[in-house]
Amino acid sequence: MASSPIRKLTPLADKAKSKGIRIYHLNIGQPDIKTPAKGLEALRKIDRTVLEYSPSQGFLSLRKRISEYYGRCGMDFTPEEITVTTGASEAVLFSFLTCMDPGDELITTEPTYANYLAFADVAGVKVRTLKTHIEDGFALPQVEHFEELITDKTKAILICNPNNPSGTLYDRREMQMLADIVRKHGLYLFSDEVYREFVYDGMEYFSAGHFGELAENVVLIDSFSKRYSECGIRVGALITKNKAITQGVLKLCQARLSPPLLGQIVAEASCGEDQQYLDKVIAEYDERRKVLIESLSAIPGLTVSTPHGAFYAMAALPVDDAEKFCAWCLTDFCYEGESVMLAPANGFYITPGLGTNQVRMAYVLKSEDLKRAAFLLGKALEQYPGKVMR
Repeated sequence: MASSPIRKLTPLADKAKSKGIRIYHLNIGQPDIKTPAKGLEALRKIDRTVLEYSPSQGFLSLRKRISEYYGRCGMDFTPEEITVTTGASEAVLFSFLTCMDPGDELITTEPTYANYLAFADVAGVKVRTLKTHIEDGFALPQVEHFEELITDKTKAILICNPNNPSGTLYDRREMQMLADIVRKHGLYLFSDEVYREFVYDGMEYFSAGHFGELAENVVLIDSFSKRYSECGIRVGALITKNKAITQGVLKLCQARLSPPLLGQIVAEASCGEDQQYLDKVIAEYDERRKVLIESLSAIPGLTVSTPHGAFYAMAALPVDDAEKFCAWCLTDFCYEGESVMLAPANGFYITPGLGTNQVRMAYVLKSEDLKRAAFLLGKALEQYPGKVMR
């Protein structure tokens, strides 16, 4: 298993901080947006005298709230079709373990969320990838490229929409293409939709859950981490109409006993937050997105793909090795007592040699800090000895 590209340079950042250097963290998708007041208030008011196990599939009351949420999204899922998990990460892992055997194959795009690869390693699943390109905004490849990878071992296609790490939003046409492939070849479609709300530029969001005719094939992955800025409560969900999958996942849930008790209490209360909360959060991220893209576009030699969803952007830097550059920013670079931390993108690719000059940036800082971080990045590129002239 490879180290996380998001966290692997943390020891270098910690050492820099110990020297008094301020680090602007663009490496990790940890929002600084305030958690909903209703969620925090529920946490403060917990009056249990025993912090007990919850049901393995999660509290029914929470699953009802999640069911209501999906109803507002135009999807009909009953509480029995929803399993509460320890974050979306566990939902992904349990999907792999339930639907695939060791040696089976999974198709996804690259760059991809790095932790998918770790979960595939745990499940013994081989990941086969299709390269997407920064030049066209990391759009999905055409259908023939998917079908070239399908073998008798292929069991599923995995997408993240909106995408982490690229920020790409797959439109209705692209989703229909995936649905056609899944139907034709009898595959599962795992759709990680934890960034569902974060869509910009007036674009339409279309969920894999909207394909009613594919109900038995679709597994949705969801989380409270990003929607409500609650990464630390570790509450996610696996949603499917396929009863065999739900039953299989439940066995794994029983083996790990229960999802987090306190996290579920916070999550359920947060479901009661009004739409104004999310509207403000989305508007704030949209403003940050514009600030970051504008600031990055002014840096000579840097190429950035404009994201239409989530809160990440991918950029190609004029350097020989982005991972070495990211480390250098933490060990050798300092401007006015400050530096910047980025996630080297090679860890989001599987094919050796891809993404070596790319980084992922999370625009989870306030706008003035994003401007400063981009300024520091520009200064670092000016001084970096491994800069490549274009």
